[in-house]
Amino acid sequence: MSRPYDSMEPKVMDDDMLKAAVGEQGPQEEAGQLAKQEGILFKDVLSLQLDFQNILRIDNLWQFENLKKLQLNNNIIERIEGLTNLIHLVWLDLSFNNIEAIEGLDTLVNLEDLSLSNNRISKVDSLDALVKLQVLSLGNNQISNMMNIIYLRRFPCLRTLSLAGNPVSEAEEYKMFIYAYLSDLVYLDFRRVDEQMREMAKMKHQYSIDELKHREAQLQMKLEEEQAKQEKLEEHKMAFVEHLNGPFLFDSMYSEDVEGNKLSYLPGVRELLEAYPF
Repeated sequence: MSRPYDSMEPKVMDDDMLKAAVGEQGPQEEAGQLAKQEGILFKDVLSLQLDFQNILRIDNLWQFENLKKLQLNNNIIERIEGLTNLIHLVWLDLSFNNIEAIEGLDTLVNLEDLSLSNNRISKVDSLDALVKLQVLSLGNNQISNMMNIIYLRRFPCLRTLSLAGNPVSEAEEYKMFIYAYLSDLVYLDFRRVDEQMREMAKMKHQYSIDELKHREAQLQMKLEEEQAKQEKLEEHKMAFVEHLNGPFLFDSMYSEDVEGNKLSYLPGVRELLEAYPF
């Protein structure tokens, strides 16, 4: 997506740019003069605005470890990166850039509001870590598959969604599908969800939703079982007794025992050895 200022020289997010932004957006008057004299530590900055800077790449933000609000809209950014240390981020605006894929957000577990509108995104994924996500803006991208909406069911806090301007929003069943499958949504494309329409959508898609809920419950059960196994294995590792609840110890003790292996030829012993692991 071209910008009217794309002909400008792309800028690098270096210390000079960041210091200038912090200085301009920091305290003013007497407090500002004192801050300029003593310097503002990046780790103390809670909000940072870097819009309309012709930034090509996100970089050098690791020092802003307590940042809660970051504005990077209206640049020429191509990839979401360099945000790993910003674990306290609550609000992130990356709209009006050249981003093609959602990535680099795995550590932003406190993020509540994410704007990626007016980019080149064609698939909604890689948001799993954003368990507190409440507002998601994806308008004017290239999302065409309705299954992207199913993916958003994993975010229980999601209340506001924008997908207007994507090919998917032109589908005849677009609104009804979202009303049915994202039942806790309050706002869609800047309008409050019509409760009567939501109930009609639920009834229309009831069978498919029940089937989907069943599959989701099975998957959740498997994930919990796998997690329980992993936690138990970690406990055993800490106690240096891993694999003792399986045949590993028996196999490792006797795998190279030549004399012991001779016993397996005695009547009835082989059957016992084969049954032992069970």
